[in-house]
Order: sequence, then C-alpha cells, then structure tokens
Amino acid sequence: MNSRKWVGLFLKTLLIGGVTGLVTSFFVKPAYYTNNLNPFNGFELFGIILFFIGLGLVFSVVSQTGFFAYLFINRFGLSLFRTFWPTVQVLLIVFVVFDLIYFPYSASDGGTSVFWFVLMAAAILGYGWIVSEIKARETNRRAFIPALFLMVVITAVEWVPGLRTSGTDYAWLMIIPLLACNTYQLLILHRLTGSGKSDSNTTSSAKTGAKKE
Repeated sequence: MNSRKWVGLFLKTLLIGGVTGLVTSFFVKPAYYTNNLNPFNGFELFGIILFFIGLGLVFSVVSQTGFFAYLFINRFGLSLFRTFWPTVQVLLIVFVVFDLIYFPYSASDGGTSVFWFVLMAAAILGYGWIVSEIKARETNRRAFIPALFLMVVITAVEWVPGLRTSGTDYAWLMIIPLLACNTYQLLILHRLTGSGKSDSNTTSSAKTGAKKE
C-alpha cells in the first residue's frame, strides 16, 4: 500500500459519500426539492444540492476515520486478546445490536413501537452479515468476524451523532453514506494491499512446488 493508493481510496470514498448523501436526501427530504421546483428556483436548488453533497462528504470523512480506527483496534485486539479476540468481537457485536434497540426505544418514551427498532438493528446486522460473507469469500473465513465487527460496531459508533438528533431524517441521511463508505473501504482494502484469496493460493502453490523440487 503506497501513498497513491491511499489518496485514491480517500478520494473515491469521498465521492461515494457525497453521491449517497445526495441520493438519500431525495427520499428523506423531498420537500426541499419540490418547494424549489414549483416555482423553479435554480439558485436555491443548487444550494440545497451542494448542502447535501457536503453533508455526505462529512459523513464520508467520519467513515474513513472510523475505518482507520478499526484497523488499529483490530491489531490491538489481536495482540491483547490473541485467540480470544474473535470471541470478544462477537460479544461486542451482540452488545451493540442490543443497544441499537434499547437506547433509541427508551429515548422515544414509547412513542415508537419497539418493532421498528428491532427491524432497524436486524437490517444493519443483516446487511453487515452479507458484506462480511463477501469479504470472507474474497479473502479467508477468518476475515468474517472482523468484517462484521466493522459493519456493525464501528458503524454504530460513527452513527451516534445522527441518533442523537431529533427526528429520524438526519439519522437516515447519515447511516446510508456510512454503510456505503464502510462497505467500499472493507471490500477494496485487500485488493489494494494484494492480500486476496487468489494471492494467498498462488503463494501457497508456489511454496508447495518449491518443496517438491
């Protein structure tokens, strides 16, 4: 991994954050656009588009900060807990999924059914599971739990400011870019570092051939 690849990763992740932030705003804040389309107000509409792109860029930076923190935490956890680190990650995942249900429901004072919070936590866990399966297939099975840890625990930590806002609009505006950026960074990392499954298999085959010779 060289500086050119890091810069490329940073810029592409920024682009993903900006685009997903803008697209999400079409569904979460449609009134912002419709109010300026009839009658048409180009200047105001352009400002709104720039605002939501900028918001997506900010969330992209939050995602990248969390991703680099995850890389450090994963290394630190391996050195501290060694073989118990996967178990610790699973416990943290369970704890965070529970928190995603309990604390938002408590904050709503019963105004929203607990079903919706269970559905939200299940959706994040399910999406993270799918992404982690892809990561494991492209690298190795040991990558599954760390990948799920990133997609659930780190994403939830990054999402805390959005969960603290009143209403759900900005929570949605934040979680979609976070998930998109974290997914991209997770699935592209082994390609940038050349640590994919194909490379591991090639290396193993070469070693086997060398031993036979």
